[in-house]
Amino acid sequence: MAVFTDEEQQRIQNAVAEAEKNTSGEIRVCMEKTCSDEALDRAAKYFARLEMHKTKLRNGVLIYVATVDRKFAIIGDAGINKVVTADFWDTTKEDMLNHFKYGNLVDGIVTGVTKTGEQLKKYFPHLLDDQNELPDDIAFMDGH
Repeated sequence: MAVFTDEEQQRIQNAVAEAEKNTSGEIRVCMEKTCSDEALDRAAKYFARLEMHKTKLRNGVLIYVATVDRKFAIIGDAGINKVVTADFWDTTKEDMLNHFKYGNLVDGIVTGVTKTGEQLKKYFPHLLDDQNELPDDIAFMDGH
């Protein structure tokens, strides 16, 4: 799935790594071309498939994007959902959408990753013994 150039993929991975430097939280980006479900339902499916619920502090966040169908969602695990403000996910999605509607997919994803990292840092600061529990690369899915 050649949605991004190697440079764009690296930019997203770098944003994830940078965001995770200051937090024990985990962020993943998940991409696919089409989404026949509601975006949030699909994000929940991949959240489970990528085993994001297995982080020690239940503070994983998945940013899901279906490029052809132009759908996206952000889903956080129980630990982060307990502490962020009620409108956090909606405002983050709006900030991402401001980039997406002008065709700036990478900028939108990086914005979502950065804002998520700021919240994770606030509530789940980096720990001395912190380990990167999930890969920072983009998970390209096939719709199954």
